[in-house]
Amino acid sequence: MPHLDAADPLPCRPRRVLVAGTSGAGKTTLASRIATSLHAPHVEIDGLFHGPSWTRRPSFEDDVRLFAAGPSWVTEWQYSAVRDHLADLADLVVWLDLPKITVMRQVVRRTVVRRLRRQRLWNGNVEPPLWTLLTDPEHIVRWAWNTHPRTATRIEALAARRPDLPVVRLRSHAAADRWLRGPLNQAQCDIA
Repeated sequence: MPHLDAADPLPCRPRRVLVAGTSGAGKTTLASRIATSLHAPHVEIDGLFHGPSWTRRPSFEDDVRLFAAGPSWVTEWQYSAVRDHLADLADLVVWLDLPKITVMRQVVRRTVVRRLRRQRLWNGNVEPPLWTLLTDPEHIVRWAWNTHPRTATRIEALAARRPDLPVVRLRSHAAADRWLRGPLNQAQCDIA
């Protein structure tokens, strides 16, 4: 199935939706908006993954399998340990494919604001000191820069593995807004 864009109608109203994109693209915000539109639960996958002190929660994979067994959900498509499992159950992927410069502007701003406000994230975690951008190769800003092209590769592999799975490619936040108001809002039948 070719990629759909912000104006293309959906084959049916989805029940299980993955939101793909690089770190800092706005996956979580878009996933939340999709969940609201579909009256489906939004499971923020970072909240299941990150334990105290940014450690991986031992129950992560079990927690993902538990929510993914449900009849409807919206979540972000990340973490290699569960990515295939979620893709096997999804009936729609929404790819937030923003330009790298847009993502970098967003992730830098978000990181600085979170750090300066000492905003509590999942399980009490806070962003590390800003200087760690220079020392930590996995700092979220560096991660977003280095991994930006990976989503396209993953989407291509997914299309080969699940050619039946619709992928909506949104290249801007304005396109996401149009898609939410249009094709998602207008989709009628539920996927069985």
